Amino acid sequence: MKPDIKDREYMYRLIIGQLFYDGHQQIAVNLANTLGCSAPAPPPSDKLFRLVTIAKQFVEDPDYKAEEKMMPLQFEQVTNGLDLEYDADVQPVSPEPSQYETIYLTVHKAACRAAAFNSDGSLVATGSADCSIKIMDVERILAREKEHREMNENGPDAHHPVIRTLYDHVDDVNTVIFHPRDAILISGSNDKTVKLFDFSKTAVKRAMKTLSEVYPVRALSCHPGGEFLLVATDHPTVRLYNIETAQAYASANPDDQHRESVTDVHYSENARLYVTASKDGDVKIWDGVSNRCVETFKRAHDGSSICSAKFTKNGKYILTSGMDSIVKLWELSTNRCLIVYTGAGATGAQDFPTNASFNHNEDYVLFPDEKSGSMCSWDARNSDRKRLLALGHTSACRTFVHSPSMPAFMTGSDDHRARFWYRKPTPNDN
Repeated sequence: MKPDIKDREYMYRLIIGQLFYDGHQQIAVNLANTLGCSAPAPPPSDKLFRLVTIAKQFVEDPDYKAEEKMMPLQFEQVTNGLDLEYDADVQPVSPEPSQYETIYLTVHKAACRAAAFNSDGSLVATGSADCSIKIMDVERILAREKEHREMNENGPDAHHPVIRTLYDHVDDVNTVIFHPRDAILISGSNDKTVKLFDFSKTAVKRAMKTLSEVYPVRALSCHPGGEFLLVATDHPTVRLYNIETAQAYASANPDDQHRESVTDVHYSENARLYVTASKDGDVKIWDGVSNRCVETFKRAHDGSSICSAKFTKNGKYILTSGMDSIVKLWELSTNRCLIVYTGAGATGAQDFPTNASFNHNEDYVLFPDEKSGSMCSWDARNSDRKRLLALGHTSACRTFVHSPSMPAFMTGSDDHRARFWYRKPTPNDN
């Protein structure tokens, strides 16, 4: 391809991306069709506006120094997760989720409703309606696969992946998370308690601390520093706990709160903000210091109950999923929906809430499709839908979490099983 043709194609992609970003979707689609773009339509991007701004400054002031502002454009390939401002045209480098395989399976005595990885992906935990929690060593799971051992559990041994089984709840375990710094697992249950387990001690199966709530606990998020814990229950108010003192805080302004029970809560990585999702259909952004609501996305999924809300690594975007089986990406700087990921739940709204998530480097968005029993995935940057992955559960997938460090995720289902999925390395991998 001649340089001028290549440059013009790049220019047209910038124009189309800018039109998408500015909310002119139909014009962008019409332009892409008119130009006959061979590649998929570019994702929403503000890059053209920024380039024009820099060029305008340079025309008006030839001595204008643009090096600092241009710096991010020179290093687009070096990314830390999803950033449509600088890497809108970057191609995914991680394997498609459809290439993952089940390499380990653990069975609870009742439905598996919760799962979580620790911060470096070396441990994964599952929680069940049988009131138990299992903690597994990911390295042992991978070692079993390399040694071609049976996928199912076959009794305790020195190499068994399940390193702890914890019992202290008296009702369904709905949510589990790992403390970001200490060997502590935190769980929430229908028994209206939050429990903290010190799993560094092999013989201990009971919680070292219990926080009592008034309603069943639905979601938890720990402050990155480890001192505070956000607790979402079947109530419109989110509580912030000091883990050391067990003292609880909540916004005193009634207008800050949701109108119905909260379904999810999540801190940003720098803890400056946190996000909540609710059955009232709204998504709220909160100041992590003052504990006040600073923004509300009303009817974020056209009135449907919100299932999950999660920040990207850089804190610029929020990924939400709703009972309408649609996943959306929201930009915080403009407080609007940038990308809609559609195609899951083709037969209509889902019966059970489930969460959407990114893969480990935010190349892909993943969402379990309840009706087909498959994992849907999209290119996070342009919403291009990828191949389905059959999950193999005989009932609905009720929980799903992706590893933060490798191509692996855990699914849990009403069929009592938790499946560990992994994309095995191939000779073609670099």
